[in-house]
Amino acid sequence: MRAWTNSMDAMVQFAMLVIMVGALVAMVMLYLRGRNGVRLSNPETGTLYVTGVSPRPDATGEQYVTITGNLTGPSVPGTVVYGRLVWDVNNWPAIGDFIPVVYPSGKPERWQISNPGARPGLGS
Repeated sequence: MRAWTNSMDAMVQFAMLVIMVGALVAMVMLYLRGRNGVRLSNPETGTLYVTGVSPRPDATGEQYVTITGNLTGPSVPGTVVYGRLVWDVNNWPAIGDFIPVVYPSGKPERWQISNPGARPGLGS
């Protein structure tokens, strides 16, 4: 009977080790995904024509902006989309701006700015 409890203890310890390692791997993956953003597989490029933008705040630095616009691309004839983004107050977007975006094929509502940080005059 004693040999049976020792083997059960070893199996429980091994199972707990596997669970802890799995949880650690999951946390690292979530951390990396949050830092790098979600990468799109086979993204399509398009253009967002800004038709609405939230008012520019009096604060300095980066602030949240809500943008509404018309997204057009190779498979999208024109879809109204919106999003909430972090933007530099000194380069606040305006109605009439054209912003390059990427989105999954056939899913324009999941758009992202194509190259954040490399857009002179379009925020951070």
